[in-house]
Amino acid sequence: MSAETGRIRVCFPFVGDDVGGSHISALKLVQNLDTSRVAPVLVLQDITGPLADFLKMEGQPFMGLPPLTTLPAKGTTWGGVATYLTSTLPHLSRFIREQRFDIIHTNDGRTHINWGIAARFAGARLVWHHRGDPDAKGANILGPFIADRMVTVSRFSRPKHPIRSLNGRLSVIHSPFDHPLDIPDRAAAKAKLLEELGLAPDTHVLSFIGGLIERKRPLLFINIIERFRREHPHIPIVGCVFGNSPAGSHDLEFAARALCVERGLDRIVRFMGFRSPIEPFLAATDVLVVPAIGEPFGRTLIEAMFLGTPVVATDHGGNPEAIENGRTGFLVAPEDTKAFMEPLWRLLSDPSLWARISQAARKQACFSYSTQQHVEKVMEVYGQALRTPAAASLACNTTGEK
Repeated sequence: MSAETGRIRVCFPFVGDDVGGSHISALKLVQNLDTSRVAPVLVLQDITGPLADFLKMEGQPFMGLPPLTTLPAKGTTWGGVATYLTSTLPHLSRFIREQRFDIIHTNDGRTHINWGIAARFAGARLVWHHRGDPDAKGANILGPFIADRMVTVSRFSRPKHPIRSLNGRLSVIHSPFDHPLDIPDRAAAKAKLLEELGLAPDTHVLSFIGGLIERKRPLLFINIIERFRREHPHIPIVGCVFGNSPAGSHDLEFAARALCVERGLDRIVRFMGFRSPIEPFLAATDVLVVPAIGEPFGRTLIEAMFLGTPVVATDHGGNPEAIENGRTGFLVAPEDTKAFMEPLWRLLSDPSLWARISQAARKQACFSYSTQQHVEKVMEVYGQALRTPAAASLACNTTGEK
């Protein structure tokens, strides 16, 4: 830790070309850490991208990488590997030492590898925060070798086949969530949304919220909307898609829009883009539809529960860790549009069931999740990382020349 302040310096590195749940969760952690004990620093490779804009909007300071540093996107070519080893790795390691970071806390695949290896060379501790696929190669092969501690956001997302044992080094910590102090007025929020969309006041809102990536199944959401409209034509609905295709990913937004045109759903499915804050739109939603496969632990699902918005989600990934089927929401078979029909119909046609699920979900969320719980558990991980066998040499490095 810093000799001048006695605080642990923790670096949170990001590329910066997109904004998603991992960024929001990391920001909540950063904003709620005890700054008398920890000095968190967000570092962005791209200081002109959407993440920089989001952090500015949130009033969160960040710093950019030295201008000559370039990170290979995947490092799959020999040229990329050579560039990393001869240029990026020494540059990042020097940056970590100069900034006297005690811990590098990585949060996504592109930073785990680039910054993780550099952290080891620089003598800093590495906390690898895994928010993805339990079969991910990095989490199963590289992470077990270089991470001092690994954190996963759910039991589901724990590495399935780690090449080296993670016993004593892995913690399951659910993402941080703030208890909403003010619940948006649902009627007012819905009226405003329907007015924006030019739809009748009796229209039911079914929403998809998240990045338009294959794992989240946005095209399946469109198929669900189409089928429900066909089977229940007397129930007026609109399907709202909140989110964009992340930078560097396959453009599923284009595919989703094309599918809507093909199926004649132009007026039934609306593409809303990225909205922040999302709470008013969640409050305007009658049912949140989560068709995702392998979702480690979706933020939006829990945020919906806090607001009392019922959720119908696939019985897959981390969803069963959050929802008790039939009590706090509904879990259905994955990849099956038919499985969504009955719970959606019941929720939209039975106000007493909707109210019961809404109340139980909100009560469960308020009891189970909080930012403070998350922060306390992460602080325990930091302490454990600094008490590893290399901690003694780290202490020397951080109080003297690094």
